[in-house]
Amino acid sequence: MLYLITAALGVGLVIALKRLRDHRQALRSLHQAILEKRPLLRVKEADGKTTAGWDRLYSAANELIAEVAHLQQLRSGQLAQLEATLGSLQEAVLIVDAENRILLANKALQTIFPRAKDILNQRLEIVLHSVAFLNYVEAVRSGRAQPQHELEFIEGTVSLWLEVTGALVTPLNGDRGSWALFVLHDITRQKELEGIRKDFVANVSHELRTPLSIIKGYIETLVDGHRSMPIEDRERFLQTIQRHTERLNSLLEDLLTLSRLESINPGLHCESTVLADLIAGLVDDIRGRPSAGGHLLSFAVEPAIGSVLVDPLKISQVCANLLDNALKYTPSGSRIDVSARLQGNEVEVCVRDNGPGIPAADIPHIFERFYRVDKGRSREKGGTGLGLSIVKHIVQLHGGRVWMESELGKGTAFYFTLPQRPA
Repeated sequence: MLYLITAALGVGLVIALKRLRDHRQALRSLHQAILEKRPLLRVKEADGKTTAGWDRLYSAANELIAEVAHLQQLRSGQLAQLEATLGSLQEAVLIVDAENRILLANKALQTIFPRAKDILNQRLEIVLHSVAFLNYVEAVRSGRAQPQHELEFIEGTVSLWLEVTGALVTPLNGDRGSWALFVLHDITRQKELEGIRKDFVANVSHELRTPLSIIKGYIETLVDGHRSMPIEDRERFLQTIQRHTERLNSLLEDLLTLSRLESINPGLHCESTVLADLIAGLVDDIRGRPSAGGHLLSFAVEPAIGSVLVDPLKISQVCANLLDNALKYTPSGSRIDVSARLQGNEVEVCVRDNGPGIPAADIPHIFERFYRVDKGRSREKGGTGLGLSIVKHIVQLHGGRVWMESELGKGTAFYFTLPQRPA
């Protein structure tokens, strides 16, 4: 009897252990199916029948897995649709989740930040190294952010200015934390233009104030004491007033010229012009000036150039400005050479002198408005600081290029090109 009881217990234990093993295997299968988000097959007992408990559990698990898969597919579809919609925008669009992981970034963002590639699911802090932007992200989450905020990003040696707008959006996957959407508009060019405008206004104000202050001071002196003032002093005062009035007039003329050149209709009147005759006439005019008495002037134009299609008055202004600069800033006895040659499909004109030259640090800025290498000497010579800027605009209107080469103690050469078009 005891043997029968022991045998029965042994059989029961074996059956229990087998069921336990089957249950563990079923649990592992359930766990793996949930991780892989795939449907789970029914489990059968040793007798081949499906247990009701496991059947209900598997049915519920399969329903949950299917629901999760559907939600993820829906989320992926919505993100793809959103990315397709925002991909054509010129503004950069960025969406991050509650943990600042990047969920969406359109192509415009990569245009602004070229190194921001393959950034999905990365932390925002790793992609955009900007404390100011991260602070703005937190301000958006807490509801303290301004509707539009200007931020500066430093990318290597380049400074980028972006106008950023942020807002909280409802998560597409049902997450508890809110997502944040940011629209970034590149305003770097506007900032540069704003800086140029401010510099221009400041420079114009300074350039106008100097002669006006001198004229005002001398006139007040004449008004108060012209009856008792010696004639020699009075004449000297009047000559000074006349000189600064002429300088003021030159400055205004140059400003008007620049304004016309930058307008929609710059007034370019091109006609067939023999370049050799044009340059020869300018050189002869320069030779006739008293200030050119001690300079050696020469010109050489390749005969193959012949006629070119240009605005003769404006190209004359270009050459005259370059020759005037060479006369003003080179000592008596210096040599000034004007040459023109064919370079491919362009005509290259060069005005070269053997004067003192220009420091290398000043060369990149030489065509900027009001830029002077030696401010005191330039004003003494009557320069407005706009001549080379006018030269640059006229040459570019003709479709050409302008540049310079210089070395201290060895002279300066200004070059400009004109397209070799049929006259």
